[in-house]
Amino acid sequence: MARTREFDTDAVVDDAIGVFWRKGYAATSIQDLVEATGVGRGSLYAAFGSKDGLYEAALVRYAERAASDIAARLEGAAPACEVLRDLLLHVVDATVADPGRRGCLITNAATERLPDDPVAARVVGRALDRNAMSVTAVLRRARERGELPPDADVTAMADLVVTMIQGLRVQGKAGADRRRLAAVVDVTLSVLFVQDRSSL
Repeated sequence: MARTREFDTDAVVDDAIGVFWRKGYAATSIQDLVEATGVGRGSLYAAFGSKDGLYEAALVRYAERAASDIAARLEGAAPACEVLRDLLLHVVDATVADPGRRGCLITNAATERLPDDPVAARVVGRALDRNAMSVTAVLRRARERGELPPDADVTAMADLVVTMIQGLRVQGKAGADRRRLAAVVDVTLSVLFVQDRSSL
């Protein structure tokens, strides 16, 4: 008879997120994970197969939460410019409020593990695609309501917003203050929602 697992795997994944987010994949040892989770090495291997398996579970959990948070913040009937500004400033505030300035675990994974880790590449790609889909829906509604020109390329615009989200986190991780990051938000939105595009 198989032995009953005596720990909460969800809690272990949450603890692992903190370790990988703070230290990165390469600098995180199995012993670090044992100490953070309170679960023995053998039990971690039995549950997740390897350090890679636990890293994948942590990335997936983080990505799901981040994407759900972004989607929730994009709901509502307010003008798209206002909705996106609120989202981007939330990213700014969360970034500068983090005492460890850890940035984004997805971005960290992309810079540390890609292109050599196909599993991480798949998780990162799906996360960015999901965020782009959420932003695209907002921009498509904006186009329908006349907040954007009829020929606005909402897919490209959404990709720009997602790129900005990741860029804000990288800049914040590098030490940029709120004033500097908020100015980037304002410039980005002025480009997306400029009224007289003939001047561009």
